[in-house]
Amino acid sequence: MKRTSRDLQTTGAEMAAAVIDRFGPPSVLHLGRVPVPEPGPNEVLIALHAAGVGSWDESIRDGSWRFGRTRFPLVIGTDGAGVVVAKGSRVKRFRIGDHVYAASTENARGGYYAQYIAASETHVARVPRRLDFVHAAALVYPGLTALRGVNDILGVRRGETVLIFGASGAVGTLAVQMAKYRGARVIATASARRAQSVLRQLGASAVVDARDPHMVDALVKLAPDGIDVVLALAGGNELERCLALVPRGGRVAYPNGIEPEPRRTRGIRFRSYDARNSVRELTRLARMVEAARLRVPIAAIFPLARAAAAHRRQHEHVIGRIVLRIRRNSH
Repeated sequence: MKRTSRDLQTTGAEMAAAVIDRFGPPSVLHLGRVPVPEPGPNEVLIALHAAGVGSWDESIRDGSWRFGRTRFPLVIGTDGAGVVVAKGSRVKRFRIGDHVYAASTENARGGYYAQYIAASETHVARVPRRLDFVHAAALVYPGLTALRGVNDILGVRRGETVLIFGASGAVGTLAVQMAKYRGARVIATASARRAQSVLRQLGASAVVDARDPHMVDALVKLAPDGIDVVLALAGGNELERCLALVPRGGRVAYPNGIEPEPRRTRGIRFRSYDARNSVRELTRLARMVEAARLRVPIAAIFPLARAAAAHRRQHEHVIGRIVLRIRRNSH
C-alpha cells in the first residue's frame, strides 16, 4: 500500500519555516508557522534537513526578483536536501525514505527554508553517495551552474588554459574542480589569502588577486600564449583587464545576473546562460560528484531560525556556500 501524506497526518498540520511578511532587508526574515504542503500527483514531499542560501534568495527576499503573484507569508529558498516522506499517486521514481536533493525557483507553495517542501519529481534526484545532506544542499544550484558553464557552454577541453574569474564563491569553487577534471590548466582569481589557499587545494594551478595592479603581468607570465577560456562569475574593470588576454577564437561565458556584463569583443565568443534544472541535469551532476570526487566547500552553517543572519553573512567574504541546517541529524 502506497503511503500518502495523509498517512503522515500532514493534512492541516503546520511546520516551522523562515518566512517574510513583506519585501525588505534581511531583518524581514523570521521564523514562523505555515501549513505543511500536500504533494500533488506528480510531487514528492521532502522532509528537509538542509537548504542552500544564495544571492538569488536575497533577490526574492527584497522583491527585485518576482514570479507571479506574491502571497505572504512567503517561504523563500530555491534548493535543499532531505528525505522523501510522501509521494503523489503518479510518482514512480522515488520510494519513501529516499535521500534526495532538489531545486526549484518558482515553487508557488513556498521555498526550501522550511521543514517540508512539495517538489515536482522532475526537479528531484537522489543525493550523491559521497555527500551528506548539508553538502548536498550546498551543491544543487551552484553545481548545476558550474556544470553547464564548464561542460556545455564553454566545452572545456584537455590542455586548455581556463580562467575562473571570481572563483571563491559557491559556483567558482565547483567550476575549478570540474575544469580540472576535464584536463584543463586552471587559473583562478581570489583576493583573500585563505580563499587562494582553498582554490589551490581544489585544483587551481595558480591563483591571482584581481585587485592587484600587477595582475595582468602575472597572468601573462602564467599564460604567455593567452587564456583560452574564461568563466566570469563577477564583472567590472578587473575582469575586462583579464579579457584583454583572450585571443581571437577564445570563449567567455557568464551566468545571467553578472553585473556589469562583460564587454563583447570581436573574434571572441561570448555566451550568457542560466543553470538548467531537470532530472537529467541533477543526475549528470551526481555523476560528476562521483567521477571528479567533488568537494563542496561550506562557508557557514546557520540554524533555520537564524536565516536573517545567514543573509547578512552573504555580504561578507564567502568561500563556498552558506547553508541552513533544518534538522539536527543532517548526515
